[in-house]
Amino acid sequence: MTRIFKIALRNLLRYKRRTMLTSLLITFGVVLVILFSALAGSFKAMMIGQITDSNLSQMQIHRKGYVSSIDTMPLNMTLDSRQYKKVEQLLSGHREIKAWAPRIKLNAMLSNYTETTNIRLSAIDPEKEVQVCPDVGSRMAFDKARKPGVLLNPGEVIIPEKLARGMKLKIGSPVVLVANNKDGSVNGLNFRVAGIIESIVGPQGKEGYMHIRDARELLRMDRPEVIEVGVRLHDFDKLKKVYRKVAPELAGIVNKKGKPMFEVHTWEKLSPFSNIAKMIDFMTVTMKIIMVAIVLISILNVMMMSVYERVREIGTMSAIGTSPGRVMSLFLAEGLLLGLGSAIVGNIVGLSGVYLLNIYKISFAFGQQDNLLLSPSVNVTEMLWVSGIVLFISVFASLQPAWKASRMEPVDALGHV
Repeated sequence: MTRIFKIALRNLLRYKRRTMLTSLLITFGVVLVILFSALAGSFKAMMIGQITDSNLSQMQIHRKGYVSSIDTMPLNMTLDSRQYKKVEQLLSGHREIKAWAPRIKLNAMLSNYTETTNIRLSAIDPEKEVQVCPDVGSRMAFDKARKPGVLLNPGEVIIPEKLARGMKLKIGSPVVLVANNKDGSVNGLNFRVAGIIESIVGPQGKEGYMHIRDARELLRMDRPEVIEVGVRLHDFDKLKKVYRKVAPELAGIVNKKGKPMFEVHTWEKLSPFSNIAKMIDFMTVTMKIIMVAIVLISILNVMMMSVYERVREIGTMSAIGTSPGRVMSLFLAEGLLLGLGSAIVGNIVGLSGVYLLNIYKISFAFGQQDNLLLSPSVNVTEMLWVSGIVLFISVFASLQPAWKASRMEPVDALGHV
């Protein structure tokens, strides 16, 4: 076997220019896939992190049927204190879960005493919310005199920038919030604008924040109730695994009618940005298909030319007793060596490119956050997959020319001109 590879290497070096050009083309495909996967993966991770860590959370739990009617933000689908305790007990039983936070979603009317407009509000427990969404404050602008780390106090509201600009509201301005509770009665409370939030997330840029205690008072809730529970894991990569565990457990908690009481969704089911993430994955697969096409065409072309140019040589080998299987293995070895050498060089160049990209940082803007830096990286599994694909396609592309060479009749091959 070693001798076959030595002969195959010698045959490749007989046509140095052609071998070099083919190897460069395959190497280019490997480098392209590695760099694109590193950049796309980094951008995808950054985008998902910005969405889940600043607003949405990685996973959410609601009362059954709430998500299907989430646009109207119904107040009759809340979780009472007993139901919320069941959720807490379930979540505390999973080591992978880091934190959870209760929320209330509501529609209200915002008034600056001269004009009124509608607003969508997320009522949160600030201390728990920053554990679930650690970057929630990065989208907000506060008064310079405000103590660091203080997100929201009772009696304060954080409003979206579009409303602040349209209603000429500033930090510290007094406002009134009016809302209907679930029995239809109306209630209003006075608040002070504590901060302005960017409008990258939220319908028409009209989603703000208030304290969960104020929401319960505004909605006249006699007992503590929540509408959703945001969940954060220790390791985001285990999200699907944890979801597959939590979903059946929640489905096992039923109401008096024997129907599931809760529903759980990952961020992908709750955010339109998941379509962008899927598009990035699709583009990555497309790049791999392009690489496969490059390798397939390159190897096939080289091996077919090699067989055509060495017809008489093949005839001589067959005439002196070389078996068809050995002739075939010789050409397969040439294709394998060509793919292996190109994959090794491609991985080295690709890793060097990723290293340079991390030195010369690539920045982009997401909403109002400028200078977000990409951190491209490629894991070993990805590199092994790319290399494996190259080697498989190299051997596969060599099969037809190798089979053709092994089936040549010695007499016809020796008489070939």
